[in-house]
Amino acid sequence: MDKYLEAFSNAFFGTIDWTWRSIIFEEPWYRNYFWGLIVISLAVWVLEIAFPWRKNQGVFRKDFWLDAFYMFFNFFIFAIVISGFYKVLEIGFSNFGISSSSLSLINVLTWPKWAQLLLFFVFNDFVQWFTHVLLHKYNFLWQFHKVHHSVKEMGFAAHLRYHWMENILYKPLKTFVVMLLVGGEPMDAFIVHFVAIAIGHLNHANIKITWGPLKYIFNNSVMHLYHHIKALPENREKGINFGISLSIWDYIFKTNYVPEDSGAIELGFSDEDKFPKGFFGQFIYGFRKSK
Repeated sequence: MDKYLEAFSNAFFGTIDWTWRSIIFEEPWYRNYFWGLIVISLAVWVLEIAFPWRKNQGVFRKDFWLDAFYMFFNFFIFAIVISGFYKVLEIGFSNFGISSSSLSLINVLTWPKWAQLLLFFVFNDFVQWFTHVLLHKYNFLWQFHKVHHSVKEMGFAAHLRYHWMENILYKPLKTFVVMLLVGGEPMDAFIVHFVAIAIGHLNHANIKITWGPLKYIFNNSVMHLYHHIKALPENREKGINFGISLSIWDYIFKTNYVPEDSGAIELGFSDEDKFPKGFFGQFIYGFRKSK
């Protein structure tokens, strides 16, 4: 038991230390997700202001500051809280001889670095797409996912507005599948993480992006706006356009839907009038029986 408590403590305080070192610029840029998130957010926000898609939407749109808080809560505060639990689980699995090397089905260590990163990016994105589908398919998961869909005016910060339970659901599955397929995160995985943050911000931003013919590969703001549509099309009541960074999964599995690109659609969900508007109400939402 002492071993687990020590591991929990080391991971918890280690994450706090890493976060603080990032804030005061003592972490190298490729490990500094705190300022990396801020730089990417400011850059996309400037693009929103300069090239707004929905021109009737304010620079400080509805719930702008709530979404900004969610960004830092989910990316840093919750990461600190949960880090110790993940470390304890890692040790528990290792006691049964389960590790990234023992699970790996593909030896990518001899591959070129670019190929390792590309494989990691694609598999990681597919797992997130699949998990996203589950969040819509099963009602008890949808109750948590409603936080993300409670956005009424879309903007870059809505990217990281989601219930903390999604961290619990996403991360273990992503970690397991990535370990199974490629043996864990490759070196320089920070490149993939920063790219994913940038794409996610752009997909939620008030900027009209389609990528031209590349729309069949990369997700975009037009496609993702329709993911948030309140009035879902007939026979699509479980959702559409589940792509995270890549849209190709939606085209492969026939979950794509983009009838037009005006951006003039209402966002939300059918029973949103009963949904709490503030952070603390949303924090505990999903643990009570839905009426």
